Amino acid sequence: MEPLLVFLTTWWWAAPTAAGLGAIGYAGLTTGRRRSRRLAVDAARHEERAAVQRLLQAQADSRAAQAQVLSAQAAQRGRFLAAGPAVSEARRELQRARQAQRAASLALKASRAQVRAERARMHATGDLPLARLLREHDELLARWLEYETDLETSLAFPQMTDPHHPATAAFLHAQRDAGRLRPASASTRMTPEDFVAYRAAVHAAVLAFDTAEDAALRASASRGTLPSAPPAPQPRPAMPDTARPPDAAHPRVWPVPRRNPPPPTAP
Repeated sequence: MEPLLVFLTTWWWAAPTAAGLGAIGYAGLTTGRRRSRRLAVDAARHEERAAVQRLLQAQADSRAAQAQVLSAQAAQRGRFLAAGPAVSEARRELQRARQAQRAASLALKASRAQVRAERARMHATGDLPLARLLREHDELLARWLEYETDLETSLAFPQMTDPHHPATAAFLHAQRDAGRLRPASASTRMTPEDFVAYRAAVHAAVLAFDTAEDAALRASASRGTLPSAPPAPQPRPAMPDTARPPDAAHPRVWPVPRRNPPPPTAP
């Protein structure tokens, strides 16, 4: 009994310490997982805050343009002149500022709708936003490698492997930007700002690739180098019943002899 008491008095602090470390580790793990799941929502909120700032700036520009119009009109009236070039230019600037304000207001509404959509997607699917974005980037790279590795496709669409063509060069530049912002793995911790930048780069690369592919398709069609489609398989002619092999759908019926032969006929 005495050794047990000595052990307890010496190591009594080990159990609470282990429990506390385990709780801290579990909390950190769940917090990191929750942060990864909320990455798209946090990115959408970051874009919403940026849209609010753009709308406030557009409203300020609109008020400044309105003040310029009033100032130009006052100057013209003080000189007893009709509306001159200064007033016309101020009105055009006011119209552009109001259009920019309406566009910023629509962008803010779209960003708020995106926040609601990302929140609903977070509860509906278990796929992490970064893993989903990496998979989209990998699909783009796979489409690009088809033109780099397949000889027949490369010969049919040589423009896709020509870095001097403007459309292909634009895709290569966009792909280089997306590769520079790409994280090492789906478990990499990213800030909402970095996720927004990487997502924008991936979407820009996808759009540039579609544009380059469409241009290459039109160029190959004009040169007549499009690969011919394989002929469609012709339907096999139906077999007659006499030549059809027996199967489950058409079982062969064997004649069954009668038990009592028919009576002989009279001569």
